[in-house]
Amino acid sequence: MASATHPDPAPAVGIVFSAGADGARSTSAAGSRIVAAAMQVLDPAAGEQTRAETRWRSRYPAHIRRLVQCGVARPEQVVASAQAALDAAWTTLQWQDSVGTQTLRDALDTRSGPALDTRTVRGEGDPSPAPWTVPVRGKSLQGDALLAQVRDWQQRGIIEPGAAEALARCVAHPQWFDLSDRTLVLLGAASEAGPLRWLMRWRATVVAVDIPHAGTWQRLQTEARQGNGVLMAPAHQAADARSAAVADPIPGVDLLRDAPAVAAWLQTLPGPLDIAALAYLDGERHVRVVLGMDMVMQALCAADARTGLAFLATPTDVFAVPRAVEDAALAAFARRPLASRALQGLLALATGTRFFQPNTASAANGQGALGVTDSLVLQQGPNYALAKRIQQWRALVARAAGHLVSLNVAPSTTTSSVVKNPALAAGFAGAGSFGVEVFEPATTNALMAALWVHDLRHPGAAANPATPLAHPLELFTRQACHGGLWRCPYLPRSALPFAAALGWVRQRLRMRP
Repeated sequence: MASATHPDPAPAVGIVFSAGADGARSTSAAGSRIVAAAMQVLDPAAGEQTRAETRWRSRYPAHIRRLVQCGVARPEQVVASAQAALDAAWTTLQWQDSVGTQTLRDALDTRSGPALDTRTVRGEGDPSPAPWTVPVRGKSLQGDALLAQVRDWQQRGIIEPGAAEALARCVAHPQWFDLSDRTLVLLGAASEAGPLRWLMRWRATVVAVDIPHAGTWQRLQTEARQGNGVLMAPAHQAADARSAAVADPIPGVDLLRDAPAVAAWLQTLPGPLDIAALAYLDGERHVRVVLGMDMVMQALCAADARTGLAFLATPTDVFAVPRAVEDAALAAFARRPLASRALQGLLALATGTRFFQPNTASAANGQGALGVTDSLVLQQGPNYALAKRIQQWRALVARAAGHLVSLNVAPSTTTSSVVKNPALAAGFAGAGSFGVEVFEPATTNALMAALWVHDLRHPGAAANPATPLAHPLELFTRQACHGGLWRCPYLPRSALPFAAALGWVRQRLRMRP
């Protein structure tokens, strides 16, 4: 398929992909254009090749990999490349309403949409900050037991040394978890991978932005009341009681339609604010909701230099990694048993397909301090890859402008949004055979919440713009919890079909009476 298109009708109000001359909204054309803008700064010839790509849906991994490789070689241009990509994204997608279309910038500047009210829920639980614990396979770990688990993860290559050091600091500084001095904004507050439950037990003021859905609001209220913090949520103003509309609407907003109104509302709250981008939607809507969150973040960063940002990155992406990570993957590939090598060689001859490729993506292996890992999973698609890349670009630009930016790689996790994809669910079930550990949501929640606290509290964290980095891209990998994906012997997508087959068998065996 050369292009994925989304014909009208488009939403009456909100963020949309721009329409071509034929009226179709091509996400493939948008993706290649935005990535090409980033590449153009680093390598103009490669940028033109990306822009001219006609098979984006199948070839996007090669372009994103080359983008990261060029960024590794040209650290002084990485931030300019990120800014060019954001500029392209903000013009490639548009704001549409009943009057017509305008740029996202114009929509943000005019603050279109009605003003929002504020709903507040106060915690009724134990006023003391809850001890930080991490649930792992049915046990709740803290103190020395948790440190032992962290060391085990590091030794097995499940998390990076910087992540282990950060988590150990969190054990050593329990006072960090009293967040009564922080106001934390969660865009996509009900996210299954998000930190809401922990923050509400650490005395934080949490600004919860999520959809106006009764079940979602009930969950947010319950978490707030069981905790000891304060939850604030935006709500559309009550309709006139004389109308047929509901007079007291459920709190919540739609970031696809209400991003400018959310940005304006947040600026009425006492700052500084730390804003986490957590919202996820399937397919092309993921790109659009990421742009909605980006509009909010851009507005708040411009309004207050103290604004901090936070993101949860996926390990199934392309990253510049310390050379030790790449070397470990290549060493594991070299240590394969002879029987495995022979079987894999026969498979390649029989199928003509390069299964079980070595897990490296460096343009010049063995040179420089950084290597490149390519863990893109084709089943997640080009829109997912673009959405996550936009967040990396925003992180680079914001940190360079002096904002605290926490971007930590979270391990592959069995959230409902992931395991509803049968191929990914089966792949996760078989991942252990390839040295990859898939985490339960409760474990990921606890780890990533603590890493955000670490980044807020520790002055030497990579998140702090005053902390020198050897390369701007180090921001993404120093504290990575990738679940072993980056250090496994094989390029993940070249082994995923076999992990899925193993997982499928294991799933069926578990289902037997």
